[in-house]
Amino acid sequence: MRLPPLPADQWDETVDTALKGMLPRWRRNPENAGTILATLVRHPALTQAYLGFNVYILFNSTLPARLRELMILRISTLSNCEYEANHHAELGKEAGLTDEEISAALLGKGLNDFDSAALRSVDELNRESRISDETWAALSDHLDEKQRMDLVFTVGSYRMLAMAINTFDVQLEKER
Repeated sequence: MRLPPLPADQWDETVDTALKGMLPRWRRNPENAGTILATLVRHPALTQAYLGFNVYILFNSTLPARLRELMILRISTLSNCEYEANHHAELGKEAGLTDEEISAALLGKGLNDFDSAALRSVDELNRESRISDETWAALSDHLDEKQRMDLVFTVGSYRMLAMAINTFDVQLEKER
């Protein structure tokens, strides 16, 4: 691990402030926070800024949770981020994804035309930082303008988080 989780005895008011937008169970509770939050809080100001955006993506986005999780699963695979894929496979199940849909999403394969277009958009954003006109049109048949904007920012947010997880060498909780 390049950056280990912040030890529990170092969680203080600055950490609480950084995590104020999260659920209360994560504040001053490194055991429930998981290794990613416990690592990020080494830099409380950055954590607070990032989590403000990420909380929107997870809890207030206009995207249906199922679609959001498909997108995150795909970008986690493209980013070689096992930590993110592992966590979002579980969140995907909570959002209604089946094991078959999760496996397919990780491979970039949708089980219907819309899922295929959504997953293709992740690949295009990752590869070219742009969704093609064809894919944008396919998404437009199912998603409104705000949802398409949220889609782009969801992929970008989780790509950025994958970069941090991979660079900091954040370990899955069972490996700590």
